[in-house]
Amino acid sequence: MKKSIFVILSILVSLSMLLSACQPAPAPTTAPEQPAATTAPEQPAATTAPEQPAATTAPEQPAAPKNEGLKMDAARVATQFFTDKDFEESLQLMKAKAINPDQPIYLQSLIDNKVDTAKFKKDPPYNLCFSNAGVNNPWRVTGYVTMREQVEELRAQGLIKNFIHVDAQGKDEKQIADIQDLISTPGKCDLLIVSPNTSEALTPAVEKACEVLPVVVFDRGVLTDCPTVFEKTIGGYAFGITGAQFVVDNLPNGGNVLALRILPGVDVLEQRWGAAKKIFEEAGNINVVGVEFDDYDSAKTAKIVSDYLDRYGNIDAVWMDAGGIAVAVLEAFKDAGKPYPVMVGEDQNDYLKYWKENNVKGIAPTFPTFQWRTAVLAAVAILQGKPVDKRWVLPQPNVTQENLDQYYKPDMPPLYYALSGAEDMKNWPDAWKALDTTKYQDIMP
Repeated sequence: MKKSIFVILSILVSLSMLLSACQPAPAPTTAPEQPAATTAPEQPAATTAPEQPAATTAPEQPAAPKNEGLKMDAARVATQFFTDKDFEESLQLMKAKAINPDQPIYLQSLIDNKVDTAKFKKDPPYNLCFSNAGVNNPWRVTGYVTMREQVEELRAQGLIKNFIHVDAQGKDEKQIADIQDLISTPGKCDLLIVSPNTSEALTPAVEKACEVLPVVVFDRGVLTDCPTVFEKTIGGYAFGITGAQFVVDNLPNGGNVLALRILPGVDVLEQRWGAAKKIFEEAGNINVVGVEFDDYDSAKTAKIVSDYLDRYGNIDAVWMDAGGIAVAVLEAFKDAGKPYPVMVGEDQNDYLKYWKENNVKGIAPTFPTFQWRTAVLAAVAILQGKPVDKRWVLPQPNVTQENLDQYYKPDMPPLYYALSGAEDMKNWPDAWKALDTTKYQDIMP
């Protein structure tokens, strides 16, 4: 009996243990309710970490130092061609009125500094010689056509006999040799007109010419005041100021700016960029991301623009020191599917057309080609013994949205420059529609 009772008790204990093993253990039921497990996601460290200053300000740091482009080699300004004094004078000349407003624009002057030319007076007709830096871009082609048409009109009046033109083809060495050849034969030239290829290199050659005959320098200058007349419009400072200020005024909230230059070492180009750089540095609201030399080459320019768009995603404005390839810039933006930038071009007809037809926010500072005409008129005045301005500063209008229709000529070729000042000449507009420089035959004495 006792044994039976013991067996029954053993069976009951085993059943009890088996039932206990099948029930949930106490620890697993209470663990999810413990504070550490339920409150961990709400702890301050986890919820406030994204609000810490380091995490919120890091994305706002610029990818590159501001105005990195102004530190590039191409951003250097040749100091022999740029002074703050001349910059300030140009600002004042931009506001000045012509002292002889009754004259056509190509004979107007903004300052009065007449020089006596009586010692050069001689009877006409005259032999004029012209040492030309080159006819190697559309601006120079338009200018040369304007000059030659003026020569032919004066020839018809009996004032010019021979016009000897020597093209340096953009080479300093050739132009120096050309000038030496022109002045070495007595009587070959009554007067020498020079448009220097580069300023510093041509200075000694011009000084030698000044020793034997009167000299008119125009367009680009030289580092000497020996020429009888140095004639041009206000010049590089005004061009640079106008374009750069337009960029700054039209990017009030800042933006990326790309600056394109032709080449270094030419006074008027150094002044254009030097003036623009000064304004960009003082503006504070823009970022000049690059300054590049484009060699006045459309394909190279398009590649530069494309590279910068790839690098920065967006370029808000493009400043140029010469706008003959402005359309190549705008086409590069179009090809990339980007909005057109605030654009600084020039008065070349294809740019004016593109600007008008595509609603570009643009401006065209100018360096008017009518100054080529003025150089010939100044030369004849000197040989007639008439007083002329030693430093002849002509007006320099700009093409803006307000006067775009006045300057854009739909019937003129794409490479025509609007400020030729030639509308009152005998062969207008046909000679400029052709822009053919080969038709002019230089008559040698």
